[in-house]
Amino acid sequence: MKGAKKKEFSMNALEIEVAIAALHSTGDYLVLRRLNLARDARLARKAPECSQVALCLDTETTGLDYKRDKVIELGIVAFEYDPETGEIFRISERYSGFEDPGFPIPEEVKEITGISDDMVRGQAFDDAFINHLAEKSHLVIAHNAAFDRKFVEARFPAFANLPWACTVSQIDWGAERVSSRTLEYLLFKTASLTINAHRALDDAEGVLGLLLERLPVTGAPIFQTLLKRAHEVTSRLYAVSAPFDKKDLLKDRGYRWSDGSQGGSKAWWRDVPAEAEPEELAYLASEIYPRGNSSAVQILRCDAYARFSARE
Repeated sequence: MKGAKKKEFSMNALEIEVAIAALHSTGDYLVLRRLNLARDARLARKAPECSQVALCLDTETTGLDYKRDKVIELGIVAFEYDPETGEIFRISERYSGFEDPGFPIPEEVKEITGISDDMVRGQAFDDAFINHLAEKSHLVIAHNAAFDRKFVEARFPAFANLPWACTVSQIDWGAERVSSRTLEYLLFKTASLTINAHRALDDAEGVLGLLLERLPVTGAPIFQTLLKRAHEVTSRLYAVSAPFDKKDLLKDRGYRWSDGSQGGSKAWWRDVPAEAEPEELAYLASEIYPRGNSSAVQILRCDAYARFSARE
């Protein structure tokens, strides 16, 4: 009828859960939920006295070069955990802020992040609060820490002596049959979750959401798995001058390409525990380099404090 008001459609929480269950039961649908840590009962528990503090951190920047580009948005989620078991108890603090880089934000960055010059104009990070978070934390976690750490240390030196962990490189996602390492895809594969990607606090919360889940094949707790790797002494192997036709083998093995612009060699690289270095060199000699000559391989050994930093 012309002029009639459109009836609003709404469902209560129970009706929503029934509808989701009905869709899943058909086998033809998968419902994605938006990550909402405020409603997660796992984050509403009192932490024991032995607990420590870790930070999930993400940056949005004007570009890829930490020596020239600037951080324009920073998101941090501080949480309490048991360092022995990897059990996560609660979020203790959050931070989200903008900072004016002093020059126009590149158009491609605006398109990816949705951050405009007007949003950052005249803004500055809360240095005192961010340094407070760094001083009380025992570990910093980022999705691609090799990128974020360099930018954060350049802006906040208090982070320079903290150990960092990386949910991209320190989890063997290939062994878990996960084909992409983007944060959105990992949340989808492990928990059918979605986030507003490429905004700093949303991504930082997404990292914590990922840590709360289990690996899809082994079923191991993700944060517990990451903790075991975070304090290891590792060897980064650069397969310098590896034959081009071996790139698929290297990718399947977990190697990633570096163009050398962020430090290190222009080559395929992989981090392995220090004790696994001989085995990895043997693999490169037998499968990658002609006639077993792996002398071109460059090795960088580092501890938890140096890993992912500009000092590499």
